[in-house]
Amino acid sequence: MNTLTELRSTAPWLVHVSTDIVVFGMGNDGLEVLLRRHPPRSGSDAPWALPGGYVGPVEHLDRSAEHTLAQQTGMNDVYLEQLYTFGRPDRHPASRVITVAYYALMPPQRVAEINARPTPEVRWYPIDQLPDLYLDHTEIVVLARQRLQAKLAYSTIAFQLVPGEFTLSELQRVYETILCESLDKRNFRKRILALDCIEDTGNKRREGSHRPAALYRYKSPGKVHYIK
Repeated sequence: MNTLTELRSTAPWLVHVSTDIVVFGMGNDGLEVLLRRHPPRSGSDAPWALPGGYVGPVEHLDRSAEHTLAQQTGMNDVYLEQLYTFGRPDRHPASRVITVAYYALMPPQRVAEINARPTPEVRWYPIDQLPDLYLDHTEIVVLARQRLQAKLAYSTIAFQLVPGEFTLSELQRVYETILCESLDKRNFRKRILALDCIEDTGNKRREGSHRPAALYRYKSPGKVHYIK
């Protein structure tokens, strides 16, 4: 049984389900994606892939994504959201594999944790400098980025990518990096403060030669609220 056609003609019911996760983080080069080294497989010689794996026969999809992320990156308890189901019949060279894609958001301290224990198996890449990826994983990243960009307009999702205490300039950088455009400083701050989702910590941080900037915290860490 050497071809996909032969496989499907003899076992048309054979369908596998997997989860693949696009992990976003803010690095020195802007928005980055965490990739894992993928072993060579028939039909693809791309050495990098998204964290992912097959779903067990009695395993919940969300639990599978959480377990896979923890096992392959060492990270758990991060924001994780289901993205889309990719089920093109020919997306996998060996069998019918339907993948349920997710995206995860890691704040800077989690990005730093991964960078502090570098491994050749896991690596951050700037989103605009991704290598060739396994199967349709580039397509999954593109859709995840589009979803993230869209949710900035009607949710507080950007706060999952800032540290526990942050300046408004740092928050604006997150928005501008994701949207790939500059934002008016005054209008941005007015909009964010009107959301009433952050609070002044009373602490300050000096940014370059400028006067110390106020540090804020997000009132609902780990949660995303939708803006009416």
